Amino acid sequence: MVFTSWCRRVPRPLAKLSVLLVSDTRFSPPATPTPSSAGPDEGGGPANTGARWPLPEEAFWSERTDPHGALPGDQPAPGTSAQPAGPAQPAGPAQPAGPAQPAGLRAVPAGPPPVDPRGVPADVRPTSPRGVPVDAQPGGAAPGEAGRVATEERPLTQAEPKTEAEPAKRKRDPFLDNVKFVLIALVVVGHSLVPTLSADSSRALYVFIYTFHMPLFVLISGYLSRNFWNSNAKTNKLVDTFLVPYVIVEVGYAALRFSLGQKWSLTIIDPAWLNWYLLALLFWRLSTPVWKRMKYPVPVAIAIYLFAGFSQISGDFSMDRFFGLLPFFVIGLVMQPEHFELLNRRWIKIVSVFTVIGAAAVAIYIAPRAPLDPFYFKHSFQDMDLSWYMGLGLRTGLLVCSLAMCFAVLALVPRSETWFSDLGTRTLYCYLLHGIPVLIAKEMGWLEFPWLHGPLGVLAISSSCFALAIILCLPETRTVFKWVLEPRLVWLYRRPSRS
Repeated sequence: MVFTSWCRRVPRPLAKLSVLLVSDTRFSPPATPTPSSAGPDEGGGPANTGARWPLPEEAFWSERTDPHGALPGDQPAPGTSAQPAGPAQPAGPAQPAGPAQPAGLRAVPAGPPPVDPRGVPADVRPTSPRGVPVDAQPGGAAPGEAGRVATEERPLTQAEPKTEAEPAKRKRDPFLDNVKFVLIALVVVGHSLVPTLSADSSRALYVFIYTFHMPLFVLISGYLSRNFWNSNAKTNKLVDTFLVPYVIVEVGYAALRFSLGQKWSLTIIDPAWLNWYLLALLFWRLSTPVWKRMKYPVPVAIAIYLFAGFSQISGDFSMDRFFGLLPFFVIGLVMQPEHFELLNRRWIKIVSVFTVIGAAAVAIYIAPRAPLDPFYFKHSFQDMDLSWYMGLGLRTGLLVCSLAMCFAVLALVPRSETWFSDLGTRTLYCYLLHGIPVLIAKEMGWLEFPWLHGPLGVLAISSSCFALAIILCLPETRTVFKWVLEPRLVWLYRRPSRS
């Protein structure tokens, strides 16, 4: 009676809508049994069906309250509920009525979702980010495909797992590998020419090579030491790469000389022959943090290099070479990749060609009467019988000539990948192992044939040494000698503390 009298007082269209909502079974949930203890005011909605009346605020659909209509990051307006309706709850105490809703809003039932005529529940039909069904949009899914699309698409509320791409491996620069192979081949040639230095042709090539090959090797070592710092990993690598191979090679060459008939001599602190480079490079790298903190490292290194000639520095721990080649290491330490790019200009390459030709001509001219001690970068002024001003002038001129040749060679070496780029990655093996055949050839007298003391002999020795350098830089050589020159010394170090 109350409902009938209320319908008489409201406008006719609104009354018809109310009657339709109450009488339609699609908008009413299944009847739930009411406990016998419930009073008359604790029943369900109309006709004790369990529906709440009046309908709460979240029962009215709008783009503001529909969970499918909210964009990512949208915040609900103050005072409104933006949470999606959960599963139907058992009937309980009547909820207080929400605020009156504006006319024209379609009611959403509290029971099971209505079924689409095509057999797909309305709440699982694929929707766009604004909440409109896909098959209801222009260009959406074709009728009949909504169910398939809904099963293939993941819920919008499910976050897609983000998979981070693996960092790309840093590609090795073939330019430096090309330079290192050229230099290591010259090292082998230089050591093999020693028995034939009585010939002018051999002496000229020897002077030409020693003007730049070890200075440039040290410069490249400095450039590759830019990222060195005193950490556990870096310190362990110094021991594995330099200190342990130094001891092994020193003992090995002492045993080789003894087997060839020489007297046994083993002095660990005074490196023999080619082994000086490992100790010098060890101390250069240890000094890297000091040079990187200086404001003007290159002038300081040059000053130390010049004034070191006043002192007779012994060869223990390669200290004489450490100071004699120090400027080249520090210059390489401060160089950047763009400095190497400057050497790639056409006019610099042309100048470099004339520089190399001029250096070769000077070497041929001075070779018969020039002393060889200055080219070893280790002798003092007194050892070379020079006055202090002559010694300073000689060291300064040699530094300038060596740097000019270093930059000329860097400008002329190919920058792209070549057939010997891979060989340049294993130059340490060639450096440490080439002394074995060279020492055997010297002791056996194979380099003392008369025909080798001339231009043809120089060409033959150079070609043989070039082939030897290729063999010693092959991956098979590394496979055979890796256990000796690169031993695994994990057992030698203690694990870093976690504190």
